[in-house]
Amino acid sequence: MQATSRVPTSAQTGIHEHLARLLDRHVGSPFRKPYADYNRAAFDASFERRQQVAPNAPLILDACCGVGESSIALARAFPQHYVIGVDQSESRLMRGKPDGLVVPPNLDLVRADLVDYWRLMRDAGIRLDRHYLLYPNPWPKIGHVSRRWHGHPVFPAMLELGGVLECRSNWRIYVEEFSFATQRLTRQAAVCEAYAPAEALTPFERKYFNSGHALFRTVVNLGSPSA
Repeated sequence: MQATSRVPTSAQTGIHEHLARLLDRHVGSPFRKPYADYNRAAFDASFERRQQVAPNAPLILDACCGVGESSIALARAFPQHYVIGVDQSESRLMRGKPDGLVVPPNLDLVRADLVDYWRLMRDAGIRLDRHYLLYPNPWPKIGHVSRRWHGHPVFPAMLELGGVLECRSNWRIYVEEFSFATQRLTRQAAVCEAYAPAEALTPFERKYFNSGHALFRTVVNLGSPSA
């Protein structure tokens, strides 16, 4: 099936010239934005559910999971893991649960803002086994680099969660920057590579692949879980 979708366009032709300086500033000035009450409540409730279902299972986080299609696929692919899919949009999460859908028992879909959720996980000493960031908003305008996850002040806290971190995008520069930022802050090798999925994990991946886009990813091992 053919699909029609455009690759992000930008006047930017390579890694943003100010990204290294931005990363150094974030490391030197820890992010201290107050937590929203609803995010604290969502975090506490989600880990209470994990405690009841699979307290000792290795943990997978599907960040910005959208409708949760990728979270469901990951829960089925890793039945011995506990998968948490997080998105800030309740309506998107509800669209991922049509009537009659059997949600895997090792999956929890959580409505929360990842800026808080990531930091709450870090503060609680939680470590991930696997961590996915699939087709995040690329914010391709040159002036929007700080809105990309690797340019956001929360990025150092996100990396502290460890595990095998994978980011995918149909904009090569996004993955190149993500790789650069991850390697700069962790000293772990991270490279951007072309990628063709055997089966699409998300609706965006399906749309981009069917539109003939080149897809890119980086996979970097940030360490084994300890909690």
